[in-house]
Amino acid sequence: MLAKVFSCAVVGLNGVLVEVEVDVGGGTPGIVLVGLPDTAVQESRERVRAAIRNSGGKFPHGKVTINLAPADLRKNGPTYDLPIAIGVLVGGKQIVADLDDALIVGELALDGATRHTPGILSMMTLARERGLRRAFIPAVDAPEAALVEDVEVYPVATLADLVNHLVGDAPIPRQAPGEVGPSVVAESTIDFGEIRGQEHVKRGLEVAAAGAHNVIMSGPPGSGKTMVARALPGIMPSMSTAEALDVTRIYSVRGLLPPETPLLRDRPFRSPHHTTSSAGLIGGGAWPRPGEISLAHRGVLFLDELPEFNTATLEMLRQPLEDRRVTLARAAGTVSFPANFTLIAAMNPCPCGHLGDPTHACRCSAQAIQRYQKKISGPLLDRIDIHLDVPRVEYDKLTETRDGESSVTVRARVEAARSIQATRFADEPGATNADMGPRQLARYAPLDETSERLLRTAVRQLGLSARGYHRVLKLARTIADLDGGGDISPVHVAESLQYRPRQVDA
Repeated sequence: MLAKVFSCAVVGLNGVLVEVEVDVGGGTPGIVLVGLPDTAVQESRERVRAAIRNSGGKFPHGKVTINLAPADLRKNGPTYDLPIAIGVLVGGKQIVADLDDALIVGELALDGATRHTPGILSMMTLARERGLRRAFIPAVDAPEAALVEDVEVYPVATLADLVNHLVGDAPIPRQAPGEVGPSVVAESTIDFGEIRGQEHVKRGLEVAAAGAHNVIMSGPPGSGKTMVARALPGIMPSMSTAEALDVTRIYSVRGLLPPETPLLRDRPFRSPHHTTSSAGLIGGGAWPRPGEISLAHRGVLFLDELPEFNTATLEMLRQPLEDRRVTLARAAGTVSFPANFTLIAAMNPCPCGHLGDPTHACRCSAQAIQRYQKKISGPLLDRIDIHLDVPRVEYDKLTETRDGESSVTVRARVEAARSIQATRFADEPGATNADMGPRQLARYAPLDETSERLLRTAVRQLGLSARGYHRVLKLARTIADLDGGGDISPVHVAESLQYRPRQVDA
């Protein structure tokens, strides 16, 4: 007898419907599994056989042929254990069930218990798009699945529970629809008010948070670069519901979503080590998976000791910084992942770290300094909006007892600026000033005569590229938004120009 069950594969971040066909017939006993399965799928034959036997069922004695369609799509992972088991039981006439409107996914243990399956949110989105009314999901993943509306979610703890539900002996209670609820601001162990000195640096990060601009900080060891960067999430606005679902889907596909957290509500903060490979940072692998830049989507990617990263790996950041997406081409096809992150990079001015430090003499040769600084290419630096010098903190600042502005106070200004941008870009939810193109800049960032004259002089003296010129305008627009959203003034342009890079002589 032939049985058909709907399951799902995940390609990139998108679900693809997979039809599990099971034919149970006579002949020499055995299991044939076709449809481009990988090793994990091939091994499902033994897991399914043991799970059925340990759940009180009988595995058919004849030949069992299992086809995973479409045949030209490679199948990976243990997602298909549960649908294969149900297909075998239906095909072997041990149960009778109508599954035309149901999606079934899940890994099985040998005793028939279900286990966590990554990518549930993408699968449920596909189920809704394809008009499937029911979804049978591992119990541990049911809260995540219930975030998608218009599909009834049934949490399956064991294979036996699902069989009893399908035959009507013991119906499984439906999972209550998920409540997205309001997002929250990321918890940070460092408050802006606790950071002594560095007012210019904190102001730069406030501007970065308000407009989602990229930042690079340069300063001697111990000047507080890492501390300031880790305080940034505390001043960033909370995520919208759409942003939270986008971030959650990425973490779900990577298998990084905690079971007790069906929805990530705070902005990500990723800080990969400088030994991270290109595939780890950008994404990739035989089965392309999101890298750190996608895990930082809608949040912060902090690259400490930037020149220590592999130069070729850093150059791969250029396209994602510009397009807000990363596209990975493989022989089997092309996969695209979102990568709309705020880059915060930190580095020393030279190998010893003391170039330009008035209290410590630099021990590096001019050639060593040049080699060190050239590890960061000009095109990459040109894609970074804000360049900050982080000086050593003076003793008087370190011993101050009065706190500065708290993260809560700074965040209020940032949220007000983001609210102005949300109104400005109402047709593009989630867009910020950093995303503006030349046409939008001409519309939203016009300059008066004095501001234009100031910027013309700066372009000539600083040798700004076309991209650099546009980034100055974006920053000026954000600074004006922090001032209430009025027209750009010469003061805003002047502050924006202060964030352009400066050369330090050896």
